[in-house]
This record gives sequence, structure tokens and C-alpha cells, in this order.
Amino acid sequence: MRGFWQEIAGLVLPVACPGCGCPRTPLCEECAGRLSGREPQRVRPCPEPAGLPSVFAAARYEDAVRALLLAHKERGCLGLAGPLGGALAGAVRAAVAQAPGEQGPLLLVPVPSARHAVRARGQDAARRVAVAAARVLRRGGVRARALPVLRQCRPVADQSGLTARLRLANMAGALEVAPGAERLLEGCRAVLVDDLMTTGASLAEAARALAAAQPRYSAAVGAVVAAPALSFTGLRNRPGGLDVAASDEQFDLIARTRW
Repeated sequence: MRGFWQEIAGLVLPVACPGCGCPRTPLCEECAGRLSGREPQRVRPCPEPAGLPSVFAAARYEDAVRALLLAHKERGCLGLAGPLGGALAGAVRAAVAQAPGEQGPLLLVPVPSARHAVRARGQDAARRVAVAAARVLRRGGVRARALPVLRQCRPVADQSGLTARLRLANMAGALEVAPGAERLLEGCRAVLVDDLMTTGASLAEAARALAAAQPRYSAAVGAVVAAPALSFTGLRNRPGGLDVAASDEQFDLIARTRW
């Protein structure tokens, strides 16, 4: 019911771009460009957790992009699922291009949110964006669907406030493929998807759980809407670019956000 009333409120209340506050538009052109105006790139947190798949991101988690993701996830701006899904679809295309030998329709597998978070927000943001991304891919002629086959098999603590190392410990062994869902993975190219990657702990655990149920996915790929600028390998490897030596501390600061 919460999601229903949020959508109704969006029809009758004044609208402003959640990214910059520009009035009378649900998403301005400038913020839309920041979200999906760049070529998706490979992202790798530092330190990189063991088992993290090859992950591509559409945008850097900063400024307007950060505001848009938080508005969708925390403030229930459900109309942003479409634009966020479009950005995720671009990252999915880039990810699967790295595995040209794989065949079959695409299966977008969202990383599940904690049950208490879904109850508090009234929605599963990552799942909603995954569904939107699959819709965009189908319109482009790609056979794709979103299927939430992963679930939490034990309680986990709220990730906000945890450092990279604590997030890894928190997520270790926390996910599994739902019983009976293994058959749904057969004959498909699975892509792990999420709205944001910070330390990579959740995606690494999701990859482990997926491979445990279906060994052929031991080299699964991942796609996200956004990741911190520090994660973009192109920036990290550029001469005079990011300070990799300081990355542990910087990622711990990022991990302490509400995300």
C-alpha cells in the first residue's frame, strides 16, 4: 500500500527532479545524462573481495546520481525505476559482451535486500530496477527477464556503518538460491545485478551462492547502476589519477553511508 500512495502522491504534488531540484520535471536532462550518458565501464573495489565477478557500472556514485539512487531507494520515488533500469540495461550489455561464448536468454538476478529493509521501505529497490532493465533490454530485441532466485538464508546486520571487512564477514554464507529455482537457471546467461556496488561484499556472496547451485555460473558477470569513482579501473590506472594506496580508508568512508 505504501508504494501505491507514493505513486498517487507523485501525480498530485509538485514535481521536482530528485537529482538537482529542478522544478516541474521528474528527471531533468542534465541528471539523466549523468545517469546514463557515459559508456559503462568495468569497476573493481579496492580491496577487491575474493569471488567478485566481473562487474560493470553505468555511472559514478556521486552528486546527482547519488541523489537519484537515494531518492528511489529511501524516499520512494518509484518513477525513477525506469531511468535507473535504462542505465542498468546498458551496464548489463557491457557485462555480457565480456562473455561472448555464453548462449541463451539473459536472466537478471538481483541481489536480495534484507527483509527488514524491504519492509521499512515498502519495496525492494534492486528488484524493481532489475525488472525495469529487463524491460528495456526486451524493447531492444534482447531476450531478457528479471528473476529473484536468490534469498537470504540467515539474518544479516544493516550494512550501513560497516567497513569493507565487516561487510564481507556480515554477508559470508548469507545467500542461497531458493529451493527448486535451480531449474530456472538452466539454459540462461545469468547476470547478477544491483543498484549500487561499494565494497563488492554483496555481489561476491551472490556469485558464490549462484555458483553453488549452478556450477556453470562460477564465472558469472555482474552489472550495477553506479559505483564509487574510485572503483572505475580507467580512472585508477590513469597517470596522476586516483591514489590507490589510500583506497582502503576511502572505501571504509563510503561504506559508512546509509547505503
